[in-house]
Amino acid sequence: MTTNPNSEPTLTDVLEKLDNLSTKVETLSTDVERSNDKFDNYQKATQWVVQLAFSLIASATITVIITSVLRK
Repeated sequence: MTTNPNSEPTLTDVLEKLDNLSTKVETLSTDVERSNDKFDNYQKATQWVVQLAFSLIASATITVIITSVLRK
C-alpha cells in the first residue's frame, strides 16, 4: 500500500486489494470443487463396496441353502 501515515488509501490501493481478494476467492472456489469431486468419488466407492459385500453375503447364503437341501 502506498499511503502516507496521515492519508487515506488511494483508489489504486483499494483496487489492488480487491484484485487480491478476487484471486483468493477464485482459488478457494477451485479448492471447494476439488473437495466435492473427492467426496463424490469416495461416496461412489463406498456404495460399490457395500453392494459387493451384500452380493457376497447373498451368494454365500444361497450356496449354504442349496448345499443343505441337496444333501437331504
